[in-house]
Amino acid sequence: MARPLSEEKRKALLTAATEEVATSGAAASTIKIAKKAGVAEGTLFVYFPTKDDLLNQLFLALKSDLMGFLMKDYPIHADIQGKIRSLWTGFIDWGATYPNKRKALRQLGVSERITDSNKDVGEALFDNLHDVIEEGFKTGVLREQPLPFLSGLINALADMVLQTALDDAIKLDQYKALGWQALWGAIARK
Repeated sequence: MARPLSEEKRKALLTAATEEVATSGAAASTIKIAKKAGVAEGTLFVYFPTKDDLLNQLFLALKSDLMGFLMKDYPIHADIQGKIRSLWTGFIDWGATYPNKRKALRQLGVSERITDSNKDVGEALFDNLHDVIEEGFKTGVLREQPLPFLSGLINALADMVLQTALDDAIKLDQYKALGWQALWGAIARK
């Protein structure tokens, strides 16, 4: 009978992969990942049969991590603006708290190595958040715009806030507030 796999080793491999993908993208070295995780490269392939499997599992783990972070203090009874502001604040806080996770997720999000089915699973994690946006469109609180455009806008503003905060972390809350003003001004119906 095969020995059960260690969840601790699996997590160590995913953590190491996050760091490597954040710096090297999908070209991250499995040797470096295994070494950072404190295991042999062959052990990595016991947990993840192929590098693509590792990258796809990492993509889903990061999406799930982000969603968990966003939902931690999510105000389910707030109005549309309050809900979206909570999501914005959580997104910036996650990126500032876990910069390697954010970088790795962005790298994997544009990688051809992530399967369409895993991209669909990753998006499905955010279905209830998409429902908030759709509700905003239907109620007239938000200007109608394609979700990919809105997502790109949010990511671009988040990148700007986080990049600016790297130079002056003390002002993160100020930059987060300025980013929110810009975002709400771009998406809210006046």
